[in-house]
Amino acid sequence: MFEKLLPYDAAHLILMGYQSYYHQYKRITKRAQIRFEHRDWRGQQADARERLMLYRNQVGQMTEKVKRFLGERAQDRDTWREIKQYYLEEVSNFSTRNIAETFYNSVFRHSHKGLSVDRDLMFVLATGTYREFRSTVPIYQTFFLVEPIEHLFRQIFTYYTFDAPWQDLDRDIQYICKTLDRDLLKGKPLPRQARLEMLKSIFYRNKGAYIVGRLQMEDRTYPFILPLLHGEDGICVDAVLLNYNDVSSIFSYNRSYFLVDVDIVSETVDFLKSILPTKSLGELYNSIGFEKHGKTVLYRDYLRHMDRTLDKFVVAPGIRGMVMAVFTLPSYGMVFKVIKDRFPAPKQVTEKEVRQKYEMVFFHDRVGRMADSHMFENFVFERQRFSEELLAELLEDAPSKVKVTDEEVIISHLYIEKKMLPLNLFLEDASPEEAEEVIKDYGKAIKQLAAVNIFPGDMLLKNFGLTRLKRVVFYDYDEIGPLTDYNFRRIPEPRDYYDELSSEPFYSVGPNDIFPEEFPRFLIGRKDIREIFQRTHGDLYDVGFWIDTQKRLRAGELFDVFPYRQRLRFIYQYGSGE
Repeated sequence: MFEKLLPYDAAHLILMGYQSYYHQYKRITKRAQIRFEHRDWRGQQADARERLMLYRNQVGQMTEKVKRFLGERAQDRDTWREIKQYYLEEVSNFSTRNIAETFYNSVFRHSHKGLSVDRDLMFVLATGTYREFRSTVPIYQTFFLVEPIEHLFRQIFTYYTFDAPWQDLDRDIQYICKTLDRDLLKGKPLPRQARLEMLKSIFYRNKGAYIVGRLQMEDRTYPFILPLLHGEDGICVDAVLLNYNDVSSIFSYNRSYFLVDVDIVSETVDFLKSILPTKSLGELYNSIGFEKHGKTVLYRDYLRHMDRTLDKFVVAPGIRGMVMAVFTLPSYGMVFKVIKDRFPAPKQVTEKEVRQKYEMVFFHDRVGRMADSHMFENFVFERQRFSEELLAELLEDAPSKVKVTDEEVIISHLYIEKKMLPLNLFLEDASPEEAEEVIKDYGKAIKQLAAVNIFPGDMLLKNFGLTRLKRVVFYDYDEIGPLTDYNFRRIPEPRDYYDELSSEPFYSVGPNDIFPEEFPRFLIGRKDIREIFQRTHGDLYDVGFWIDTQKRLRAGELFDVFPYRQRLRFIYQYGSGE
């Protein structure tokens, strides 16, 4: 009798799935402070992984429920048109309306395998501005800067309480004041109406907690970030970050997402945008853990960009990869990667293994050294925007994934990443000073990956990129693996004259055997750059470095890898304070 209400009930079923997801998401996030207070770093990492799995699990379960509920009408367009309308009516006044719409889109697409997008039945474009909700109480506390400034910071820290002692809060406040005076005030009196606006939510990731705010001084806005650490003897402020580039690095798309408990997500994103103006909204949603909505925002940005430009997709600059076909739009800051159908020798991985590698990186601590990727299925491009050279290459390299019609190019499996300059291309024209800076960071990137149990496999320069901030990032994952899975060996001494002259190894080599002594032969071609690397990171050529790192990882050690420059830490600026 009430079959007419079936679309409404289906909409409500999806809505209940979203609310269940959001409740569990918030609950995991709220555990972050407890983990920090108890120094439960393994638990913190486990929660980050659990939260990443939560969305896909909830969408998968809800898809099956909706399909069973709708029965024969599960593929009926008119039914879904009504479901979408009812769902929109229900979420129109949600403070997380935009994320709720993304959840609906995910359920719809999982219910319609092989679909790209459906503008009629999905929320492809936003139904309202993401700024439409404002909290009745501000999401940040405002503090006006008055002398003595130390009293101001004592007041600020009364708002951030932990069930754990501080090491020496008075000392840390003195360090904050000294840094602020040295780097911004420069001994001058405080400007009138200068104020700090500090978010009430604390940002957690790995072993760190971050109090995030902005300093409004005259006509300028500065980021104001206080990283906190919790050592065996208590909590301390580790630094104060006032420089945009330092803060941008903390919120980098190459890092794991924060665990941060926020009520109105869009308002938090607005606040972050005010101190990170070059970050896209999609990046900021990603950074606070809403990566699926960040992907939605990325796609909407892409559609807007295509409407405003006329240039064509071209083969990405750099050495062609053996596993991936990579292309880009010159006016767009992203690259598009397609797994080839066949890999030439010596590559031995399968397409399934390559996909698993990307999945591994998604769940791993990227430590600022591995590119964040968004995977899309059945991505539709306008054919007229493709160069003929690119189209021919895609059809040659990945014919099973590329379908071309008169109007469209459809790619069944695609990764989108932030565009970076390949490291080998940068070094071709780099000055000696630039080369030294970047090569130092290249070695540091390899060491930081090792610290989080990642071995890149293929460490050639062409597999690393350079970000806007000249930070070296790894982006070729087909040979990546856990460092502890490899067998690092020294090359045995030749047994006789014939061993010494042999063109082939005279010793057995297993599939996971690595000989660091061989790295100088192939890592870096240019002699001057190779010498810089030898001088600054020569220990990477020694098997002892790798074996020692493996031992520490197997013993359960969690290495400290800071997302800001070491010289900014108070312990290096002002000593231990003892």
